[in-house]
Amino acid sequence: MNPAGTILVCEDDSAIRTVIVQALRRAGHRVIAVSTLAQLHTELSEGMPDCVVTDVILPDGNGLDMATALTADFPRLPMIVLSAQNTLTTAVRATEAGAFDYLPKPFDLDALTASVRSALMRGRAGPAATIDVEDAGVPLIGRSPAMQDVYRVIARVVANDLTVLISGESGTGKELVARAIHDLGPRRHAPFIALNMAAIPRELIEAELFGHERGAFTGAQARMAGKFEQAAGGTLFLDEIGDMPLDAQTRLLRVLQSGEFTTVGGARTIRADVRIVAATNKELTALVAAGQFREDLYYRLDVVPIALPPLRERRQDVALLARHFLDRAAERGLPRKGLDKAAVAVLEAHDWPGNVRELENLMRRLAALGRDETIGAAEVRANLGHAASTAPEPDPDLAAAVLRRLERLEREMPAAFDDGSLYERIIAEVERPLIEAVLARCGGNQLRAAAVLGINRNTLRKRLDTLAIDPARRSELP
Repeated sequence: MNPAGTILVCEDDSAIRTVIVQALRRAGHRVIAVSTLAQLHTELSEGMPDCVVTDVILPDGNGLDMATALTADFPRLPMIVLSAQNTLTTAVRATEAGAFDYLPKPFDLDALTASVRSALMRGRAGPAATIDVEDAGVPLIGRSPAMQDVYRVIARVVANDLTVLISGESGTGKELVARAIHDLGPRRHAPFIALNMAAIPRELIEAELFGHERGAFTGAQARMAGKFEQAAGGTLFLDEIGDMPLDAQTRLLRVLQSGEFTTVGGARTIRADVRIVAATNKELTALVAAGQFREDLYYRLDVVPIALPPLRERRQDVALLARHFLDRAAERGLPRKGLDKAAVAVLEAHDWPGNVRELENLMRRLAALGRDETIGAAEVRANLGHAASTAPEPDPDLAAAVLRRLERLEREMPAAFDDGSLYERIIAEVERPLIEAVLARCGGNQLRAAAVLGINRNTLRKRLDTLAIDPARRSELP
């Protein structure tokens, strides 16, 4: 049975107000409609409605500020906030203000009536903890319905310590979501520590997570604090959790159950004061069915699931993201560029197998190498072809050169095949000429070279130091 009630609607756009009133009346509710905050306060002084539906931007004030005040004065009055400012910040501020729900414009009328029905059936929840929200600190971009759903979930979990499991294809921004949860929550002044399970040798994952004592295993020359200790008071982000070995899964499960752990080789119990946010690009339920992931750990992690949509399923965000990445490239010293309509159309038609990461790398490359201030469709198409070639056909000459180098190493340094250094050794030998060639192509400009390579400028600087490459020496390309 759907409860009927008196709904007070505050919306200054007459067309939207009329549509809302008609939809709520059809659902059986009594509706009072006003267009200003002053009128809303007058109605509240004359009688208490069962629910308030309000816009954010109103002629005489801000609906979110009003919602905060109403929460204090009428703690059991549920409020639903509507806004055309469809950002994560708005969603979080609505939750902070004590809103029962937040609906971005344009909204679905069925969603609005369902939200009103839920508000009337459940009553309102207590006000959320205060969160200091700054637009500059919010890294997520997107106004599509799919991203609005993500924002609403984030807004509801930032103020608590519930474990979050983020799923999505590679490049969709899972770490950005994890950072947003941390940066907008009460643990934001403590560390955010990330650990990628796919990047750590399987035999070292437990030591990386929990730390180790001196002498715990061969090579453990001193005590090392693990990620749980490093993240104390803050957030521990476990990326690619589906790649975690089963024995490490067992230890992680014990920590989640007891809130305590011991280092590898240690006996002292340490309290785990962290919030866990995990992420995966794999279907964990399939791994559970295959016996490769513990079912009990999966349910411990999947307390609040957040599914990030691939970029091809939110194409309306592509232009917004592209311009954001061009602006960010300009802030970092690359030439300021714009996109014409034809270029935007090409971007929106692309399927983006690399998702947001692919788009960001493309924009950085176009900003670094484009000749004109406005990027056109032909330039985008040419560079999209380059960006899309994620698995190029192997070059026979390069393959032969690698084989010759392997044969030479086997003759001159056979230990390299036994000490686990072969991969790093070969990669370093290939990396040096690649970086030197790109630096030469970019005239020694490290910012442009980093954009062409698709890596962060700080990463490039570190590789220059590690490989002892002098960026001032601009060798001629063959």
